[in-house]
Amino acid sequence: MPAKKKTTSRPRRAKKEASRPRRVKPTPEHAAVVYKRLVEHYPDAHTALDFTNPFELLVATILSAQSTDKRVNMVTPALFKRYPTPAALADANPDDVEELIKSTGFFRNKTKSIIGMAKAVTESHGGNVPDEMDALVDLPGVGRKTANVVLGNAFHKNEGVVVDTHVSRVSRRLGLTKQTDAVKIEKDLMKLFPRDDWTLLSHLFIEHGRQICDAKRPKCEICFLNDICPSSRV
Repeated sequence: MPAKKKTTSRPRRAKKEASRPRRVKPTPEHAAVVYKRLVEHYPDAHTALDFTNPFELLVATILSAQSTDKRVNMVTPALFKRYPTPAALADANPDDVEELIKSTGFFRNKTKSIIGMAKAVTESHGGNVPDEMDALVDLPGVGRKTANVVLGNAFHKNEGVVVDTHVSRVSRRLGLTKQTDAVKIEKDLMKLFPRDDWTLLSHLFIEHGRQICDAKRPKCEICFLNDICPSSRV
């Protein structure tokens, strides 16, 4: 009769000393805690683009696509000195504008957008940048994100949440959304946060994304949200 094979029991895995917070359905209560802590740590959060009026902010925001706010702030003083109004920019020589904004990248498309926008503002809105979402997104080169930037920061109207790469990354890591599409992320955030907080919320997320919640190497060990963040590595 063949001998029975000896069986050896597998060693039990040691329990983790600390487990990450569970991924739970986001609630306004959780969102309120996140917002309160962000405000406490970034009391001076604001748009990094330099501007003195809605027209300047609209141009600067269009130029910021695939560029940095710092770079845009380096080129706009000369641009606005030469073309201080929508009417002036509408009549600009495209070659001249291209040279002025060249360092922001994609300068040919951006030149076409800002000149086209300036013409539309001059011809259809009496030279004044409109303060309504529908009218803004009808302008050349202006999408919902750009419109939200202008409405929130130049007109102090909370019509939506600006969702850039920082906002997208931070909101997903905090468990506030599972979406990857900017419009869907915006809808999720609008449900969780009071309307009056929408403009500042974007600045807070952007600041947190730049200082702590880096795309490649988030500094979870020093993050003041690590105890409530489902993505925390500590």
